[in-house]
Amino acid sequence: MKDISTIDYAILDRPEVLMFLFHPRPEPTVSPFQTAEPETRMAGQKDILIPVQAEIAVGARFHMAEKSGGNLLFFHGNGEIVADYDELGAVYNQVGINLLAVDYRGYGRSGGKPTVTAMMRDCHSIFHFVRKWLQKNNYTGPILLMGRSLGSASVLELAAAYKNLIDGLIVESGFTYAGPLLTLLGIDFAALGFKEEKGFRNVDKIKNFDKPTLIIHAEFDHIIPYSDGQTLHDACPSGDKKLLKIPGANHNDIFMRGLQEYLAAVKNIVATAKKNKPVSVL
Repeated sequence: MKDISTIDYAILDRPEVLMFLFHPRPEPTVSPFQTAEPETRMAGQKDILIPVQAEIAVGARFHMAEKSGGNLLFFHGNGEIVADYDELGAVYNQVGINLLAVDYRGYGRSGGKPTVTAMMRDCHSIFHFVRKWLQKNNYTGPILLMGRSLGSASVLELAAAYKNLIDGLIVESGFTYAGPLLTLLGIDFAALGFKEEKGFRNVDKIKNFDKPTLIIHAEFDHIIPYSDGQTLHDACPSGDKKLLKIPGANHNDIFMRGLQEYLAAVKNIVATAKKNKPVSVL
């Protein structure tokens, strides 16, 4: 496991940045102060708390369908929680795909408060927890990383660190560099003394990932422009990559306008990952 103590995004952990970058909200039926509970099983869903630090755990909801099905470890966008993906999880399950959705600190049932450093450290702990959990519960299918918007930072961090342990990558509404995003959010990153080499470096991290890759982006994304998706696609060296443009969509209605194409593309990359790795040894 990578030494996560060296991961430091202190320059982005200032209150004036965090107030724009994170918008946590609790899961309605669960106390936001709850940090530990046993695994619960309801209608195919498995609610789990993943320890990331002493007395802090992040919430996860696993939608499990088939032991040999593809496993999507999913990091959602800002302002979302795992409960928002219950319906989509059921849809994936219908086609034999397992969706393992995870929150950030302060979101859903998670403890703690979100910071950039915590988010980027926690994704490593989450990844290793998920691999062990899949092994323990005899889920043998391939592992694919999937990140939407803010979640693209987490999955590209993992793709760069653990390429040999990952069977595929999906980036939806992902960004290339932090500077333009901070500007859009109303943050004067130059005044912070921020430089891109101290940021997420998403486009640099994808340059070494050569396994099946799917980039999905809305044509008229008003938060993260389509050109970011194009840049990520072009930077990826994989011989099996696809850029899916959702015509007429923006950042927030990409599912409504292109759900059929979206799901077909995800199903295809999962099938490719299964074909490339018919038997997984976790």
